[in-house]
Amino acid sequence: MEIQTFLELGITGAVVGFMAGLLGLGGGLIMVPVLSFILGNMGVAEDLSIKMAIVTSMSTILFTSISSVRTHHKLGAVRWDLVKGLAPGIVLGSSMASLWIFVAVKGATLAILFGVFVSYSSFQMFMDKKPKPSRQMPGFVGQLGMGGLIGMLSGLVGAGGAFVSVPLMTWCNVAIHNAIGTSAALGFPIALANVTGFVISGLQLDNLPPGALGYIWLPGMLVIACFSVVTAPFGARAAHRLPVKKLKRVFAFFLVFLAMYMFNKGINAA
Repeated sequence: MEIQTFLELGITGAVVGFMAGLLGLGGGLIMVPVLSFILGNMGVAEDLSIKMAIVTSMSTILFTSISSVRTHHKLGAVRWDLVKGLAPGIVLGSSMASLWIFVAVKGATLAILFGVFVSYSSFQMFMDKKPKPSRQMPGFVGQLGMGGLIGMLSGLVGAGGAFVSVPLMTWCNVAIHNAIGTSAALGFPIALANVTGFVISGLQLDNLPPGALGYIWLPGMLVIACFSVVTAPFGARAAHRLPVKKLKRVFAFFLVFLAMYMFNKGINAA
């Protein structure tokens, strides 16, 4: 690996880890654009580079989520009752996305889908709409469906689910800090289910870059993971010092920037 590529991945990992702790992001919203750029520069075909970026991004969440959720748990921010309720649906939705839908859909379509859902999440956060005081999280069946949606969309765009789960939980009157901490905890089952499916579905791929295991680019995963686990606890602590409105604005700002990049990426790959 060239030193420039290593530095790009290391800086990305450091930023991703901090943002994972700060906003409950698994980091995919940052990693997917960066990894697709790096893989493209290595000569990987545009369509494949987008898919590999999504999967490699998802694989790093296995490490980032553990580091981040430990800090959120110590600060009392994780709603473990919601984790238990959402996790079964997440596993089901993630499995469907990684074993079936992801393989059938083109990389350009996935990039545009990424941009659409990130833009929507950004709008919801930026407007800071207040939910009805009486609205609460649904029961078991509702949480099963909500988890399925989170897992499926996360698998298709390579994110830890915060871009869906945080707005959904705050919409149901879950406090923003609890929504972020719970989202961080949900990142692990999302990543585990998706990565397992991606490895199985990508074993027969041709024209892969050095160090690839199916859709996963192992060198990128390892460098990003090593840096991100160091900075994630700092982000988690910062999340409990920032006011709620400012936290949502930070979330929205990053989402808009990255959505525009992926729209452009998808259009160029079409």
